[in-house]
Amino acid sequence: MSESQMKIDSARANALISQLQEVQQRISTVAKGRPVRLVAVSKLKPANDIQALHQPPLSHTHFGENYAQELTQKAALLPSSIQWHFIGGLQTTHCKTLAKIPNLFVVSSIDSIKKASRLNKSRGEFLHEASSTSSSSSSSSSATINGENKIINVHIQVNTSGEESKSGCSPGTEVVDLARHILTECPHLRLLGFMTIGAIARSVATTPETENEDFIALKDQRDLVVKELGDELLGGRELELSMGMSEDFEGAIALGSSEVRVGSTIFGTRPANRADAKIVE
Repeated sequence: MSESQMKIDSARANALISQLQEVQQRISTVAKGRPVRLVAVSKLKPANDIQALHQPPLSHTHFGENYAQELTQKAALLPSSIQWHFIGGLQTTHCKTLAKIPNLFVVSSIDSIKKASRLNKSRGEFLHEASSTSSSSSSSSSATINGENKIINVHIQVNTSGEESKSGCSPGTEVVDLARHILTECPHLRLLGFMTIGAIARSVATTPETENEDFIALKDQRDLVVKELGDELLGGRELELSMGMSEDFEGAIALGSSEVRVGSTIFGTRPANRADAKIVE
């Protein structure tokens, strides 16, 4: 099934468009002209919903998924002009699968040298395979891998709340060492910045006027990496912060977030069970 054959319910599309535009307006109000990337988190929602927002009039580009298999399936169905974000917990077994998605914009959950190395190696192998088949017009990978798409952006995930249930590096030396490894040993990855999923209680209590401790902690980790690695490795490049979700994105933007990840506020309630979700309606 191609995107042109995908059924788009007009009433559903209009509701999604309205909800995304409302989020965009809320972002704009707090950002005050500063660019902030909106990632529409589409996990457990059908590809039809994504297509409805990606096509005109909105032509929204950035979508986030939590499950590697679901992302792979949707990427195969939807236009290559979508910029995919993998935002779920990363396992080393996911790396080879994710590395084969040509239009994967970022993996936001790198939290170990082992995972960074595996993703870098897998992307390199995929690029080599794509290059070796570039003379074949039937090769979709060779047709879509070019320019910036060759390198996968990554965020280092930091466990700013210290909760055992949360993924992420421990703040401090672990974050600096991982950043150094990506910058010096992973030519197929680009360190875009840092990501956190903070404590739920702090998230619920966050407003544009109240400061979330997790967001302050992530800023501190970014500043630490810049101080420790400096221009020698960063070359003056600014590292972004990915923090803020449906409950707290306005507070995150007020504290300098470069990217927010918003799901239910745009797409509505998700299926209670993952098994009930449909890739296509």
